[in-house]
Amino acid sequence: MDEFKYVYGPVPSRRLGISLGVSPIPKKTCNYSCIYCQLGRTTRMINHRQLFYPVDNIIAELKTFFQKNINYDVITIVGEGEPTLYSGLGQLIEKLHKITNKPIAVITNGSLLYDPDVQSDLMQSDILLPTLDAYDEKSFKKINRPYSSLNYYKVLNGLEDFSRKYKGQLWLEIMFMKGINDDPNTIIKYSEILKKIKYEKLYLNTPVRPPAEIDVSALDHEKMDHIAEILNGFSIDLLSSHGFYSEIKNDYEAFVSIIKRHPMNQFEIEEFLKSRGNSFPEKFMENLETDASLAIIEYKGYRTYRLK
Repeated sequence: MDEFKYVYGPVPSRRLGISLGVSPIPKKTCNYSCIYCQLGRTTRMINHRQLFYPVDNIIAELKTFFQKNINYDVITIVGEGEPTLYSGLGQLIEKLHKITNKPIAVITNGSLLYDPDVQSDLMQSDILLPTLDAYDEKSFKKINRPYSSLNYYKVLNGLEDFSRKYKGQLWLEIMFMKGINDDPNTIIKYSEILKKIKYEKLYLNTPVRPPAEIDVSALDHEKMDHIAEILNGFSIDLLSSHGFYSEIKNDYEAFVSIIKRHPMNQFEIEEFLKSRGNSFPEKFMENLETDASLAIIEYKGYRTYRLK
């Protein structure tokens, strides 16, 4: 197998350690088009669940990957959009538990947690990482730019309801952006909302990779620490630059297989090449500058590379 279609990594996760990713959905398929998304704007906006790929195909690919005996800490279902849109999610998690004893995590925007079928599917996961970026309907439309039929309060009530039923670890995340949701009154609103949700960890993030929209800016460390103190959460605004892996032999093909789902900055690429024994990383980086398939974004002192 020259390239895995559904499995990628392992990649470093600032929350989960070394994460082996599973993507059960096509590129940029989501019911949000968040202004901060590191993958850029959503190109396939849907809000109905589909069996995009056969569950058994994903499991077969994972079994092939496991033959490589690669180290990882957790299997993370996430990929290139919203994984709860995958109607085979419950069956996928069930079969994953049969082939690994590592935790199964799902990273989701939390938009469909009001759906009983989605709740049933996610009950089988060990860790759920939903986002809660908005604090009312107006901010919901501004930050997440949801599918037209989605309502903020329905989404929020779904998260609250699921959090009380879930037996696994629920790790909530809020993305903070300068001038958008970082003022004192907004922080108070988040504080009140959080009281109604049952969670084990609260992660506070800010765009450390280039966002979908150029007018979105990250907060500085001091501001993030201040908000973390108020909300009793953990700030994860520091980049991790170690742990990328691909079994694909060709360095360029391996690089592309990762940035399909996880954009990389120049330091991460250099570390990745070094770990693979590449003797000419400078030449590799020069070639990327003229690669028409790549978007190269200058952001926070980093050059970040993602597919167009």
